[in-house]
Formats: sequence, C-alpha cells, structure tokens
Amino acid sequence: MSRGKVAALVAAVCAAVVAALTLTDLPQRFGTYSSDAPAGWRDGGWKNWDSDTWARESTDFLNPVIDGLWSRERMRASDSNDRAVAGDIGVQDQGVTDPEPAPVTAEAVPRPYRSSAPVVGKLFFDTPSGPSVCSATVVTDPARPGASNLVWTAGHCVHAGAGGGWFRNVVFIPSYNDQGAGANGGSRSTAPLGTWWADEARTSQQWIDQGTPTGGAGSPFDFAVLHVKRSDGGGSTSLEETVGAAARIGFQPPRAQDISTVGIWGYPAAAPFDGEEMFTCRSRPGRLSIRTDQPSLYRIGCTMTGGSSGGGWFIEDEAGKPLLVSNTSIGPADSIWLAGPQLGAEARQVFDAVSRATG
Repeated sequence: MSRGKVAALVAAVCAAVVAALTLTDLPQRFGTYSSDAPAGWRDGGWKNWDSDTWARESTDFLNPVIDGLWSRERMRASDSNDRAVAGDIGVQDQGVTDPEPAPVTAEAVPRPYRSSAPVVGKLFFDTPSGPSVCSATVVTDPARPGASNLVWTAGHCVHAGAGGGWFRNVVFIPSYNDQGAGANGGSRSTAPLGTWWADEARTSQQWIDQGTPTGGAGSPFDFAVLHVKRSDGGGSTSLEETVGAAARIGFQPPRAQDISTVGIWGYPAAAPFDGEEMFTCRSRPGRLSIRTDQPSLYRIGCTMTGGSSGGGWFIEDEAGKPLLVSNTSIGPADSIWLAGPQLGAEARQVFDAVSRATG
C-alpha cells in the first residue's frame, strides 16, 4: 500500500474515532433527554421510583409518550407539588431584602384563555408522590422563528433538586380548561389546543445541586426549559403556531426598583383554588435575598397558591410589549406573596442549550 493511501486510511480511522467519541459524549454534555426508555416503561415501569434508579446522578430525562395517560379525570386529580417556605425567609440586611409586601388578591383571567392569555398553560407531571401540576409559558425560539416548540417553567416542576431526579410523564396543556369544565364536551375544553409531551428538558445545575422542596435553597436558579411535541394526532404545526403567540424572554434582568409593575399568571391549585381556573396578580416588585452570594429574587404580594409555580412574570419593554422576566418559584404558607428568580446568564445558558439541541 502506498504511503499516501496509508495516511488517508489513518486519517479516516482517526476521524471516525473522533466522531464516535463526540457523538457518544453529547448525551453527557447536553445530558437532559434519552429516547431509550427502560423495558416496560409504557406498561407501568415508569412508576418505579426506587432510589437506586431515580437518583440525581442520572442525566437522562425519560419521557416517552404514553397514550391516554393524562385523562381529564387524572388531570383533575393532580395535586400541587409546591411546598411553602417560611414567611421570614429573606436575608434581612439593609439593602438586600425589601420589606414584606402587602397581599394582592389574585384576579380570575377572563375566558376564553386563548384570547386573554394565549401563551399561558398548565404543566402536568408524575412524581413519587403522585400526579402533580405547575404552570408554564410558551416562549419564542430563535432557532425556529414563528414556530417555537419551547415552554418555560420552574426547575422544581421538572426535577426534584438535590438528592432527586427528573420527574416523568411531563405534558403541557396550553389554555387549559379554556372555556370552563364541560363547556365544549369534557376533554375538548380541558385541552382545546392539544396535549404536548416534553421530549427535551433542561434546568440549571444550581437547582440540581442545591434545590430543596422547602427552605428556598436553589430558588434563585429555579427555572427550566422544555421542548414539546403534540401527541394527540393534531398534526405537525408548531406550538407557537397552534397557540398563535409566544413570549419573548428578557435575559438582562432589570433591577426590581426599576420595575413599576410586574404581572404574573398561573393556575393555582391549592386551597382555596382548585387548579381549574387561570389567575393573575399585578404589583410593584421588591427584592428577596435567600443568600447574599446569589442573585436576589423578585417578590410581589399575591394570594395565588401552589400550582401557580412556573407561571410567567411579565413587564412591558420600552416599546410597551410584554417581556418574560421571571417565573414563580416560592411562596409562604399564608399565601400573601410569591417570588421568582431573575433570568440572567445561567437562565440564558439553559435556554440556549435546549434551543440548539432541538432547533
């Protein structure tokens, strides 16, 4: 064999090895989703929450479609996964945490939701404690202008945080219960724009390492991005096209003192709410600091309860258009305020990773 042919063969072998290593390494580097579900997963194997197999060391988000799992009855039986924090949780040093805000009564969003708040929806997922709920928002995707399939929510709505793992059977229902229970015949009212299963999920490493169900640890990084696909035979039209809108995200968070009004939306499910209606609160935000070495959270008075977590926080930009700047993360047992993280560099990294992986 000539020297040239030998060199070409060596180069080809090296290229193949490099390619193989790169492709093998991708799941670990982007490490959020695996389409290879364990045997029997769709037949109920997903119910195995044994700590040896459901651990934070697992990088795989397993979420294969299970037809018929999320019936209207199962959705209605889902409970809030949120846990209240202490009312005096904030670091009280001057200039770090602002005084506790006065409660603002949550107002019901007028129906149909497709007209009044088209980007808002409800998230359903399974945890070791059973079926649970959060709120979420359709957001734009620069990789697919006008045709986004991305959803923004809280990290604790997809991952249990320190010592836990990814939740399962995660679905997004835009404009959930759009016209009220039974208005259009059961499931058509419950999921008027279809059921969208997450096939990619990512949250911050800080939430995975620090997040806890109580106490507020990890809440400054309590955000997540999902990529979803329609699973009920509704065709290949994107989520943004189906909904008719998508929210822009502000990754250069303004200071709380520079915001005159922030509005938050969600589906509160804990008493006195039942999770079947969308509500909103509007107020001027203050600051809540959990740790002085981490970014402070935005906080406003609001009487929404558990289930509203993950719901979007919006301000108006310089052109008067809505801009997503946070999501609901924590609130106290007496439900007088809610707090959410600033969406800075870490949030942008999480978002960009999902957009690149699915664009």
